[in-house]
Amino acid sequence: MINSTKTLLLLLIVIVSINCTSKKKKEPISTTKISLQKKFKNNFLIGAAINDNHILETDSLGINILSSEFNTITPENIMKWMYVHPKPDTFYFDMTDKYVDFGEKHNMHIVGHTLLWHSQIAPFMNEIKDSTVMAKHIEKQVNTVAGRYKGRIHTWDVVNEALNEDGTFRESNFLKVMGENYIGYTFDLASKADPKANLIYNDYNLWKPKKRAGVVKLVKNLQAKGIKIDGIGMQAHYSLDGPSLEDIENSILAYAELGLKVSFTELDVTVLPNPWDLNGAAVEQSYEQYEGDIKMDPYRSKFPLEMQKKLAKRYQDIFNLLLKHQDKISRVTFWGVNDGSSWLNNWPINGRTNHPLLFDRQFQPKEAYNTLLNLNN
Repeated sequence: MINSTKTLLLLLIVIVSINCTSKKKKEPISTTKISLQKKFKNNFLIGAAINDNHILETDSLGINILSSEFNTITPENIMKWMYVHPKPDTFYFDMTDKYVDFGEKHNMHIVGHTLLWHSQIAPFMNEIKDSTVMAKHIEKQVNTVAGRYKGRIHTWDVVNEALNEDGTFRESNFLKVMGENYIGYTFDLASKADPKANLIYNDYNLWKPKKRAGVVKLVKNLQAKGIKIDGIGMQAHYSLDGPSLEDIENSILAYAELGLKVSFTELDVTVLPNPWDLNGAAVEQSYEQYEGDIKMDPYRSKFPLEMQKKLAKRYQDIFNLLLKHQDKISRVTFWGVNDGSSWLNNWPINGRTNHPLLFDRQFQPKEAYNTLLNLNN
């Protein structure tokens, strides 16, 4: 009798254990995990710039972060003119097709970057001296590229970095050959190539008062001519100390007053010292004389806790400002997925070890990431 009772008890224990284990296996553990896109889903889109390894899906850790944390993507380089349209009658769409496919696969808001930019341009465009010839090439570029992805690319950075720091027009070959109207011409082409796409003017240092005034003048000129422009892309290549929140806020307000949405298109925060005469984010700037200088690269082996806290506080302040004006902001895109893939490791001084993003080189979230998830929004 005793043995039978023990046997029955053991059988009951086994049955209960199996049931409990079965229930645990069925729990949807991943659905409750907080992420950046879930945190800010009612505020604005949250995204990252991606590179070839993400598009080709060879960076599995990066893709895990992309798919869980972000709901919009921007191509870091592959859509720039020199790669897509290197010769007058030559277009390459292999990587751009894969990029758009990747965005659709992960149900993301897809950004096209960029239709017209003086840098990373095909060499033949800098040789053109005739305005009619240049206009034809711009028309071919916009119609072919934007037209190919009509209805699939949701936002275009139509024109990139066309202004100087004082708000005047940059002396690009576009300006020399076609004059100031080349910007409106390009926006008009883009609006006809894909009428439903959001069209953006994108530039750095748009927090500066003089450059801000230049953007306002440019937009008003386009609007007076009935040319579609939907938003301003404020590249946000910031540092721990600048720009001030006041300057950023004043620009948000100024652009919103034009009836436009503001996007923060290239957000990162450098933690490294830069040369005193560094000007904005122009990629052509280089300071080879500082390569290997430990004073310019102090965190090669370790990013200290003190600096982690400073970076977290800077991101906290920036995002609190963005949340304050969330009705005016459509998108916030980090320029890279993790520290190891950031362009700031090689700009403006090649070979440095920067730590400007929310995920470190091992794809682990930093204190800045956790700070953003704990904001009140």
